[in-house]
Amino acid sequence: MKLVRAAWKLLVGVKDALVLLFMLLFFVTLFALLSARPNPATVSNGALVVSLDGQLVEQPQETDPFASLAGGQVTKQTRLRDVIRALDLARTDPKVKAVVLDMDSFTGGYPAVVAQVGEAVGRVRAANKPVLAYALGYTDAGYLIAANASEIWAHPLVGTAFMGPGGSQLYYKGLIDKLGVNAHIYRVGTYKSAVEPYLRADQSPEARAANQALYGAILGRWQELVAKARPKARVADFLNRPAEMVQAAGGDLSRANVEAGIIDKTGDEIAFGKRVAELAGAPAGKPAGSYNTIKLADYLSANPLPTSGDAIGVVTVAGEIVDGEAGSGTAGGDTIARLVLKGLAEKKLKALVVRVDSPGGSVLASEKIRQAILQAKAQGLPVIVSMSGLAASGGYWVSTPADLIFAEPNTITGSIGVFGIIPTFENALSKIGVTSDGVRTTPLSGQPDVFGGTTPAFDAILQGSIEDIYRRFVGVVAASRKLAPARVDEIGQGRVWDGGTARQIGLVDRFGGLADAIAEAARRAKLDPAKVRPVYLDKEPSWAAQLAEAWQQERDRDKGSEESRIGGDLFARVTADRRARLGQALGDVRRLLGGQSVQARCLECSGFAPATPTAADRALAELMIGRALP
Repeated sequence: MKLVRAAWKLLVGVKDALVLLFMLLFFVTLFALLSARPNPATVSNGALVVSLDGQLVEQPQETDPFASLAGGQVTKQTRLRDVIRALDLARTDPKVKAVVLDMDSFTGGYPAVVAQVGEAVGRVRAANKPVLAYALGYTDAGYLIAANASEIWAHPLVGTAFMGPGGSQLYYKGLIDKLGVNAHIYRVGTYKSAVEPYLRADQSPEARAANQALYGAILGRWQELVAKARPKARVADFLNRPAEMVQAAGGDLSRANVEAGIIDKTGDEIAFGKRVAELAGAPAGKPAGSYNTIKLADYLSANPLPTSGDAIGVVTVAGEIVDGEAGSGTAGGDTIARLVLKGLAEKKLKALVVRVDSPGGSVLASEKIRQAILQAKAQGLPVIVSMSGLAASGGYWVSTPADLIFAEPNTITGSIGVFGIIPTFENALSKIGVTSDGVRTTPLSGQPDVFGGTTPAFDAILQGSIEDIYRRFVGVVAASRKLAPARVDEIGQGRVWDGGTARQIGLVDRFGGLADAIAEAARRAKLDPAKVRPVYLDKEPSWAAQLAEAWQQERDRDKGSEESRIGGDLFARVTADRRARLGQALGDVRRLLGGQSVQARCLECSGFAPATPTAADRALAELMIGRALP
């Protein structure tokens, strides 16, 4: 009995210790949440610091509380509309003596998203307000923003090299054959190259031609915008003759940047801080390189969105479109539909703007969102679609109810096509001596049979279903865009288009951003655009996610720490990017072969933005790298 009592006391003690530990963690995190809240009272004269941490997105993903509290790696994201609003406010704000673009942790974004921030920076510069950009070295996306600054700074030991869009893609046909996995592909679309890695060992001629045209258009737009912001910079030489340019500078990449007019000044963070202090002042008693700062969150809190005026609803469809519920940054069909319907019922909306930044996903979820948007039209409200960086496949499906579609010239859109994948393992099992047998009462008994393979009848039904969904997709687009179905099929077939070409072929109406879409929605509702206000129909993050976000901000408060800093030299940046892309590619394989619903999704479109692998994707990539290394 003494042993039992002792064991019981030990268990009670362990339980009490865990409860105390949890309570301590809870209150520490709660304190972090409260202390991390923006404080408008702290906004005074200084430099507005716009820290572009991680990826620039339309809607940041909800922070995973378990990953954050456990100290795991959390993908950082910055909301596009917050950055643009702050920059536009700063143009005429006398408290803002200068704008600082902290870009050392910037990983990029879709071309159109990055270009919008670059244009906003250009507006600040055009208002004769100093804008200073700093990074150890710049990516292509980062430089597009920095090119619009008054001064571009970089570290003298790092430098900038331009990569341009494009690169290799993994093809899994050989691996699938070796493993004995049968990937049953059901698709419509000559250019639906998302499934090519499971069918081929290389890129098809059709996909190659389409990608060359798309990549060429995206690169051309990048060069055009950079040349407009920096007409004297020899960017074309650095794109076409990078080795020659660097060799001429004795191998000093940073020096080559300065000589080509790509970078204005080199220096470390202390030197940069002293330069900003000349413009914004420096606080007394602080280390060298300090200057008076205005944090972005505090500045936005001190300048809240208007609360008066007629309401224009803005719903954001961001990230992969999935069935059911989902947090921010992922477009859950049920979640988005509920937000739209609730907004229509409760917010007294005069019009609806649909902001799309999605590669598509589930056909069922896309249709559910489309039907919810159609309810706004049924109530007589104008519906305007504003395409951000990406509105492809299912992202275009949800755009079809629009009275008018806005996009940027380098928005990635189109990809009108559908596919589905079902894996079976009869060949893999036979390699180890395992077979299957049984009794079927109908042609569909036991289908899809992952052990014995699919039947011709089952394959015919699924392929017919895919073709029927594609016909519906074409019909919806044809009716929306007032085009003949044959014409939609011609420009469809899964082909991806840049925004400029999409406008020429009738998939987009006008060029413009979110502000243009809201103004157009107001005019169609017979309202003065200057007297309306946007009402964002966003899902509120859970309390756990808010605590996790605050905890993560506390961890990142020391921007110089190795954990929080993404910056590094050229080798570090390229290596980190390629590891992330490997993880995302392997994760895509795992998810596609995991039995998803029928997809209207542009999988290849992810190559235009930074890779965002999940924790499981990263683990899979590290496992593969570990096995490959001796």
